Amino acid sequence: MNTRIQFSDFALSREIGKAIEDMGFEEPSPIQALAIPLIQAGRDVTAQAQTGTGKTAAFGIPVIEKIDPTRRVVQAIVLCPTRELAIQIAEEFSNLLAHLPRITVLPIYGGQPIERQLRALQSGVHIVIGTPGRVMDHLNRRTLRLDEVTTVVLDEADQMLDMGFRDDIELILRKVPQKRQTLMFSATMPKPILEISQKFQTKPEFVRVEYAELTVPQTEQSYIEVRERDKLDTLCRLIDMADPNLTIIFCNTKRRAEELSGKVRARGYRADELHGDMKQSQRDRVMGGFRKGTIEILIATDVAARGIDVDDVDMVINFDVPQDVEYYIHRIGRTGRAGKSGKAITFVTPKDFTKLREIMHYAKVQIPRMPVPSESDVAQSKTRVVFEQVRETIQAGGLEQFVRIIETEAEGDISTVDIAAALLKLQMEMGTELTAEKPSGEVDFGETGAEHGMVRFFLGVGRMHKVAPKDIVGAIAGETGIPGKAIGAIRILDSYSFVEVPKENAAEVYNIMKDRTIRNQPTGIEPASGKRA
Repeated sequence: MNTRIQFSDFALSREIGKAIEDMGFEEPSPIQALAIPLIQAGRDVTAQAQTGTGKTAAFGIPVIEKIDPTRRVVQAIVLCPTRELAIQIAEEFSNLLAHLPRITVLPIYGGQPIERQLRALQSGVHIVIGTPGRVMDHLNRRTLRLDEVTTVVLDEADQMLDMGFRDDIELILRKVPQKRQTLMFSATMPKPILEISQKFQTKPEFVRVEYAELTVPQTEQSYIEVRERDKLDTLCRLIDMADPNLTIIFCNTKRRAEELSGKVRARGYRADELHGDMKQSQRDRVMGGFRKGTIEILIATDVAARGIDVDDVDMVINFDVPQDVEYYIHRIGRTGRAGKSGKAITFVTPKDFTKLREIMHYAKVQIPRMPVPSESDVAQSKTRVVFEQVRETIQAGGLEQFVRIIETEAEGDISTVDIAAALLKLQMEMGTELTAEKPSGEVDFGETGAEHGMVRFFLGVGRMHKVAPKDIVGAIAGETGIPGKAIGAIRILDSYSFVEVPKENAAEVYNIMKDRTIRNQPTGIEPASGKRA
């Protein structure tokens, strides 16, 4: 029975609850579980928490819940050290505010034209997220008023002090009414932080997340630097090259796990997902299949993974860098068990490097970079597998009738080596049919009558096949990995349809979809003629 704290335990508004659900979070991270109830209760809080622990939502959720949208004045201010962090926090706030459109957030930082910020401040905003320097600039210009602020957050407080912002922070805090809630988040607690707490907080609650020690010596860890849009191809190549028996792929949210599971299955792998919202009977079915090997790839979230107890997992792949250092430790501990060696590979996009550094620092481990597997790497790996099978077949014997056939065929102008090479080529082509390298770059499809920057395709399915726009979007997005919102105009007629896709994705869509179906009908995809139907 799961007695862990759930988001439902916080008595959140329906709108925030829906936003959390949309974001795919299954349960609060440790810092959220500790901090949210205290902040909701109106306490001042000083929290020791690192980047990548879910701390933005730890203060973001209760801060948003306090905002009165009818009063278009600044009611909360978040101070952070860099423009990158200000943008990141503003994005997370925007996600949490998806169903509260009347509440507005404004990031203010150097390097952005101040006029844009001035216009936004004049029209009235509820939450300001800014760097101390730019906030001071607005205070000096009298374009930002803090006399209605009820909540102040200092995020990455130790970094702000290291960057010499102490005087600015103290001046800003003095501009805010004394009757306020002051929240401070810091990775370390040096003396200057404690002094600010003593000076500007009232009976603060101190909370801290302790990190577990990394004790998985049997696991070989590495990371691959990869762009978000290339993750699926890289994943398939990695699995083809390593050819593991059992693999667990971790995603940060249940929605992500479901989407990835569908895409991986569409490419011919025996995969299924496991997440916290599944009924026990569904979980048992998936885990039973994974233990028996009828499911080779398990795509899981952190919450669901707690119940996984399988000793023969060869490889763990972090499709997403985990939000919390502890999650990383738990994930990679799923392989290299019972005295066996295992591999843990993490996909890292350019924006994930801060989290990766945090993981290496707190887990006290160096994670080396490995190159992205190439098509030739996969081919070499497959060749090795084929030759292993050939050796085993020779050792097993019973080849006499096949030897006679080869000798008969080789009497002409074909050598036995040529026959062996041709058979190897056929075997390799059959093995890579589903996961072949997709063309990169743009292909010129000529004039298809599409909007600028798009390519228009003809599809041999229409209303008579009960095809709706969602079927076309779902099929193309599900099979190719391009987001549904990137797909352009769709026109459905009786026996055929037209769809527009971005030019840079057109070759990929064409090459994949010509072998796929929509509502069990072959797509019949072809570039459209220049006239718009």
